[in-house]
Amino acid sequence: MRLPVTILLLFSLCVVASGQAGDSKIIPFDLNTPVMTHDEPGPGKRVSQVAPEYEGTEVYHTLYLPVDWKSDGTYPVIVEYTGNKWVASGSTGEVKDANLGFGMSGGRRFIWVCMPYVEHGRKKNAVTWWGDRQATIDYCKANLPRICSQFGGDYSNLFICGFSRGAIACSYIGLADDEIAAFWKGMFTHDHFDGQLNWNYPESDRTSALKRLARLNGRPVLVCGESADYVGKHRALAAFTFLKVPTENLFKIPEGKVIHPHTDLWMHKESDYRRQARAWIADVMKGDGQPLSAGDILKAAPEE
Repeated sequence: MRLPVTILLLFSLCVVASGQAGDSKIIPFDLNTPVMTHDEPGPGKRVSQVAPEYEGTEVYHTLYLPVDWKSDGTYPVIVEYTGNKWVASGSTGEVKDANLGFGMSGGRRFIWVCMPYVEHGRKKNAVTWWGDRQATIDYCKANLPRICSQFGGDYSNLFICGFSRGAIACSYIGLADDEIAAFWKGMFTHDHFDGQLNWNYPESDRTSALKRLARLNGRPVLVCGESADYVGKHRALAAFTFLKVPTENLFKIPEGKVIHPHTDLWMHKESDYRRQARAWIADVMKGDGQPLSAGDILKAAPEE
């Protein structure tokens, strides 16, 4: 039986971190992303869903309902886009293997949806770059309202997030036009950002990226990693908070071994950085959307 890459990474780190390696500072993961199933949706389950327009194809998204979900409740929603397939980092590019949104929520309070990039031909999900960009945009526009209507998603608290390719997608897909941009209460990204580099796809230049970012109209953005400092010059476009996450230190294990620092798993273990990220999203939902300093975020962080 072949286990998903995410599960292998989680298992290997937890085994080493819990062993007698002589390093008492090593902190194992305290979260495990649920494995996707083909079951009916329910509390604590991560399931695949095929949209009506894509019946008979391999195009799908995943839906996770929090463990405290009830059919008559209302829940904020995290919409995630995955990174590219890149073996070196353990990223498969598959919707079913995303982790960032689950790390932010811890499996509670939030509905978590991983949207696909629809491949050219509209028969399967794209695991590298954008596939059919317009089909990808339209998929989110059609399915996010459906999910909210069926499962109690709070239209006033919709967040978009992503890692690597997905971090770029937050703007490149999520701010592609005024209609999809209007969904979001805020966004959070990890490693990469729209306009950071010219990736040689249409409208990947910084000027185009800034036009997309302007569609946020000052709404909050949490930028994790060290790849989007340039947007600090454009603070009028959004309420930026920057969080430099030293993943190369967070994932050190004995004998110098590490999980690749380019990873969406960093919120799966306890750290000040996770507390800051979770405090940011809690503050955005209750507050005025103004960016917090690192000190303010730590003061506001909920108890683990």
